Amino acid sequence: MHSAADAQVKVVFLNRYFFPDHSATSQMLSDLAFGLAHRGMAVHIICSRQRYDDAKAELPPRERVGGVAVHRVWTTRFGRDRLAGRALDYISFYFSSAWMLIRLLQRGDTVVAKTDPPLISIVAMLAAKLRGARLINWLQDIFPEVAWRLASRPLPVAANAVIGGLRNLTLRAAATNIVLGERMRDFVAQLGVANEQLRIIPNWADLDAATPKRASDSELRTRLELQSAFIVGYSGNLGRAHEFFTMLEAASLLHKDHDIVFLIIGGGAGLDALKRAVQQRDLHNFRFLPYQPRESLPDTLAAADVHWLSLLPALEGLIVPSKLYGIFASHRPAIFIGDPDGEAARIIASAQAGIAVAPGNSGLLAEQIARLKSDFNAREIMGQNGYRLYRDRFTAETALAEWTAVLTDQRDSNTSAQRAVKAANVKRPPSSTVDLPRVRR
Repeated sequence: MHSAADAQVKVVFLNRYFFPDHSATSQMLSDLAFGLAHRGMAVHIICSRQRYDDAKAELPPRERVGGVAVHRVWTTRFGRDRLAGRALDYISFYFSSAWMLIRLLQRGDTVVAKTDPPLISIVAMLAAKLRGARLINWLQDIFPEVAWRLASRPLPVAANAVIGGLRNLTLRAAATNIVLGERMRDFVAQLGVANEQLRIIPNWADLDAATPKRASDSELRTRLELQSAFIVGYSGNLGRAHEFFTMLEAASLLHKDHDIVFLIIGGGAGLDALKRAVQQRDLHNFRFLPYQPRESLPDTLAAADVHWLSLLPALEGLIVPSKLYGIFASHRPAIFIGDPDGEAARIIASAQAGIAVAPGNSGLLAEQIARLKSDFNAREIMGQNGYRLYRDRFTAETALAEWTAVLTDQRDSNTSAQRAVKAANVKRPPSSTVDLPRVRR
């Protein structure tokens, strides 16, 4: 049997990971999907049965969570360690998700393709065209340019040109392309995408930050016995896109100041490299912790006096570092290491909510950290400015409202199109039947 929700125009999101996975793309998608379902939309997710950090996980193939119908398709489970295995995981997801999309989509539905795995928008475009659905791309990064600029080139130039051409076709075929910032919008526009097909909706921080914690109230800070320290924090993935040598050099310059501690919480390939470098230099002003539960994020962010984030300048316009929004939500100054004219640098400068330092300028960075340590009032003003901007632009509620407007406009246009078809007595292909996931409580 089908519920009343199945008769509605559906929104189908396509991404490899979803709740209860805690990777960044999964968290954003989960927040949005649950929020839309709470507003009465019929929301479906097509994802894998894996977790980002556990390729062998076997999550339920079907379930309903928070009003969202989740369809977890079969894939190979080689994981992220080897390129060939990762490629097979991608390919199997392409085929399985294509089959599920064709079964699930009906005329007038909307499919939203994220960017994990890369180029999944090609699958979404073909399925949407076949089933008479509309396509929205939600661009978290721009592939294959990210891989090229990281000097990771597993394919020949000609193959990358073909891939880029197919990707551009999906961007131009989409009703809307959601990008994360101005630099990304400018980059996508240069690919031949019309302005009316582009819309900026930044990512967000979903923190209960009505009253951000003071550093002295952080349980983590107390547990680590760092109550009297000045903590420079980092929270999240430290990957190949993130520059850390500038901060490492600054920490080396500041190592004699035993009150300054660099607290790194998270994971990633860059984190392993940073740990090795810290050990080789025999630095004792670093503390490392693994990922913490998401529900403890307000407390872990409160543990630091300032937070830093980074992005390689070559990746500006291709990636927007979403860590910035959590920093603002925690009422802390942000230290950005990257392009001084980058997306994060522009936001920080416009709000006067922190500082930006170009990669390699470790001397200036060390000076700025020492200044912030000694100037509590400056930190408070920066923190207040960032928090005010967070409340105005980067909350989950703000993003949900903007997404609702996009999807409602899309749904209304779909409904109008359906009415036009009926009025013209044009026969439409029969709707596909949908097997709903079982409700799990």
